[in-house]
This record gives sequence, C-alpha cells and structure tokens, in this order.
Amino acid sequence: MSDRAHVDVAALMSWLDDRGVGTGPITDVVGLTGGTQNILVRFTRNGHDYVFRRPPLHKRANSDETMRREACILTALAGSTVPHPRLVASCDDTETMGFCFFVMEAVSGFTATTEVPEPHASSPQMQHAMGLALADAAAALGSIDPTVLGQQQFDRADGWIERQVGRWRKQLDSYHELDGWPGPELDGVDEIGRWLDEHRPATWSKGIIHGDFHFGNVMFERESPAVAAIVDWELATVGDPLLDLGHLLATWPDPNESRTKGLAQQLDGLPSRDELVARYGQASGRDMSNFDWYQVLACYRLAIILEGTHARACAGKTDEALGARFHAVSQALLDQALRLVATTCIAPTSRSSHVV
Repeated sequence: MSDRAHVDVAALMSWLDDRGVGTGPITDVVGLTGGTQNILVRFTRNGHDYVFRRPPLHKRANSDETMRREACILTALAGSTVPHPRLVASCDDTETMGFCFFVMEAVSGFTATTEVPEPHASSPQMQHAMGLALADAAAALGSIDPTVLGQQQFDRADGWIERQVGRWRKQLDSYHELDGWPGPELDGVDEIGRWLDEHRPATWSKGIIHGDFHFGNVMFERESPAVAAIVDWELATVGDPLLDLGHLLATWPDPNESRTKGLAQQLDGLPSRDELVARYGQASGRDMSNFDWYQVLACYRLAIILEGTHARACAGKTDEALGARFHAVSQALLDQALRLVATTCIAPTSRSSHVV
C-alpha cells in the first residue's frame, strides 16, 4: 500500500486551506515508522514539513477518542518546557475523512532505537547526557499542572493508585475471550500483583503521565544530547508521574537482556539506574523513597499489555512470531519485577493512599 493511501491528500489540502495552514500542493508524502497502532505520514507544504497522525486503517472502538486526547495533550503542553511536537491543527470530528486526526510540525531529530548517529555514537559523555536528559524531560512533564487537561480528567484520577493492580489484572483476564490463548502462563504475575497491593505508597500526588515513556518514544537533537521531542501521547493521562520514570527504567537498555542488548551496546555510556533516580528526584523535587514500587508497577503493567499481543497471536489475529516474542518480553519484565521485589526495602502499608 502506498503512503498516500493512508491520507486523502485532496481532503487534507482543503482542510488545511480552511485553517490557513500553508498554501499550494502537498508534496513529499512519506509514511513514518515507529508506532504499531496509529499511522504517521510526513508531508511538505509551502516549504514547511508537517506530520499527519490518524488512527489505524481498521479503527478500534476508541481510536477517535485517542486522537482527540492526543491533540488535547499537545495543546496543553504549548509554551511549556516539555519537549514535544507543536500541534498545528486538529480535527475532532469524523466528517472530513471518516476519523479524527491532527497535524503537527515535523521534528528534526532521531530516535535511538532506529539509529544512533554521530557525534552521539562515539561519545560516552554525550550518551551519559542523553540519559540524564530523559530524566529531566520526564520530570518536566510531571511538573505541569494536571488541571490543564480539564477538571473532569483531573477528578477522574482520584483513586488512581488503588486501581492499578485491579485494572491491569482485569485486562489480563479479558484475554480469555480470545480463542486459543492458554491463559497467563507468566511466572510471578500473581505474586507481583499481591506485592503491589500490599506495598502501595501511602501518599502520592497527581500529575500528567505520558504512559509509554521509553527510548522508542523520544527523539534527540542531532547535534546535542538534548531531547528534541517526546512523541506518541496516546496513553497520556493524569496519575502519578513517577510511573513514567518507572517505565523508562523497566525498558532501560541492558546488555544482559536480549530485548535491549543491541541498544545497550550502542549506548554503553548511559547513566546508571541510581543516577537516573537521583537526577529525577533533584529535577522534580519528588520523594523517591518508594520509587521501586513504580518500577515494579511499570513492569507488571507493560507485561500485561504485551501479553495481549501474544493472546491475539494465539487467536490468529496477529503474527505468531511477534506474539511469541512479546510473550518472552512479558516474562522478562516480570522477572525484573521479581528481582526488585526481592531486594526492595519498602515496608508493607496498611494505610489508604491519598493525594498530597
């Protein structure tokens, strides 16, 4: 399928004209890789580069709402210190193309999971600074007043921390609806769920979370270690921002794990886990004493999400090899969580969590 098949160029031109975004023809239409769900198409108009973002060709039930939420997040981040693509315009109805979509400015930079160019590739000092820049970017996001997303979404986050284990366990159980899935053959998933409930932090504070913060969703500047933009905001919501750092460290390049070994070899100058936790705490001012809990939660949550691909593969709804690979990654994440549980000093809590 051609890249132009993902976008009705004539309809997009008319829509952009109505909003005063550029003039003349749309050229250089190129599909971008990087997401497994929503579609990205880069194009040029009147000398400016843009990116068109839309749902997958076969929309999911929540696809249009996902587009609206992403556009809302990008609007809220305008003028902030959080590196992000600038939203140009969004379409929150389905009349123009049959789905909601938005257009943002193209970002000049690279994603380290795809390439590590010079001068980054041969500079341990620059790689170390890249890692610290990730912690700073996550801290900057967590410092944004979450009410910018609206009072309704802010209020909906009440009880966020108490809901986490039940919410993800329910999702895992929902995979039984897919024929052929043998069930959660994942060592430690029940044990980790119990530990999370028993050791839940007694206090937490609301903030905006990206929800999928890792190397694959961050672009770096080509001439410096700075973060050019955090991308793919489809899981963003209000919760405890410490989860973003937990997700980053759950997926941190590790030369001892096959899933991240290649990136770890390319970026062998990255800072340690302790450095990242300390940097985030310094930048955010947040209490990091219970941080292990958030990394365990990130492992648990991501393992369950990825197991969904395995379940769909068992049902013949996606590639079998991909499903098997994601199942192995799910187990590796749970193994990581079990190692953290075995070494953490977090004491069980009997108090109910509340927002501070």
